[in-house]
Amino acid sequence: MTVRATKRGADRTPLAGARADVLVCGASFAGLAVARELAGSGADVLVLDRYDVGERATSACAAPTPWLHAMGVEGSIRHELPYMRFTTPHGSVRYRLPWSWSAFDYRELCELLAAQADARFDTAKVEGRTERGVLTDRGEVEAPLVVDALGWRRVLSDPHFQPPEAPLSRGLEVHPPHGGGGDELHCWVDRSVVRHGYGWHEPAADEVRIGVRSYDPRRHVKDATVALAEREAGQAVRFQGNWFPHRLRPAADERTFFAGDSAGHCFPLSGEGIRTAFYFGISAGREIAAVLEGAKPRAAALRDHAAFSAAHAPAYRHALRLQRLVPALPPRLLTLGLRAFTPLVDRAFTWYLAQAHPGMAAAWQATQTTSSVGSRPSARAI
Repeated sequence: MTVRATKRGADRTPLAGARADVLVCGASFAGLAVARELAGSGADVLVLDRYDVGERATSACAAPTPWLHAMGVEGSIRHELPYMRFTTPHGSVRYRLPWSWSAFDYRELCELLAAQADARFDTAKVEGRTERGVLTDRGEVEAPLVVDALGWRRVLSDPHFQPPEAPLSRGLEVHPPHGGGGDELHCWVDRSVVRHGYGWHEPAADEVRIGVRSYDPRRHVKDATVALAEREAGQAVRFQGNWFPHRLRPAADERTFFAGDSAGHCFPLSGEGIRTAFYFGISAGREIAAVLEGAKPRAAALRDHAAFSAAHAPAYRHALRLQRLVPALPPRLLTLGLRAFTPLVDRAFTWYLAQAHPGMAAAWQATQTTSSVGSRPSARAI
């Protein structure tokens, strides 16, 4: 069981009165991407999370390999997967992708991202927004620039999401030991596994990651996950899971930036949310950097980040339509469609990657070579 890392006893000093130029709530993919983008800005950036950096993984840890290289975290890669296989009750189709997936180690990836930032980190449970910052279980922290990267609950917004009524999916993954080998991410689109959703099998060094996603938040997935794991690997051990969104939400309000699951950035159909968390975290970080530089006021930066996110709505709507269509197709028709799709694989997966392209991360290195610590003004008066 993961032990919450919030300080206890003599170490539990109050945060009341603490101040920062930028407060990033959440120390996973989106939050660390924001902090990384602000490295060298001269701003006092504070990252808060209930757990230590890399302490508690809840997502299936695989992402497009080009993104892991673009973010400088390729050292966390455990297994590269250049193929995908889709299996239905009536057959199986294997595709060679124009790019590869890579399974990675969550703790190592988070630590590598944090090492690229020059932010402070502390542990606290963020409970809500205040006029001057956020309220935590250790007191209020003040900051003029605040990011909610805390996940699907969207803690710093009102109203909050509540399953099962909210547009959320449910996922669960187990990690049986594995002898190594394998070159494909295997997905089952099979109603005997899950009625609306899919199962997956992903080799990752000395383990295999097996899970089930349900598009319907009312459908539990534990029994399906255990059954699939026992069938494929003989056992179901080391459970991790979470809710995750499948619909965009506004990426800013009048005082808070949202990135990652808090803004619904997890892509429908596939459920992929890691590279989109990087992508939109970078967007939020760049808008905040513009405020720190005095290039635009906070209100304009919030508005521009929200507009950048909203510009991706057509792709999200397209994927959501497919998310609704695929489980409704007769299995034989779905199998025929997967086979007919083979000539279109390169075009389709190139389009898919382009919806949150790793080129978004390319400007970071250039920024580091031209920025100097202390070159930007304090944001405390914004």
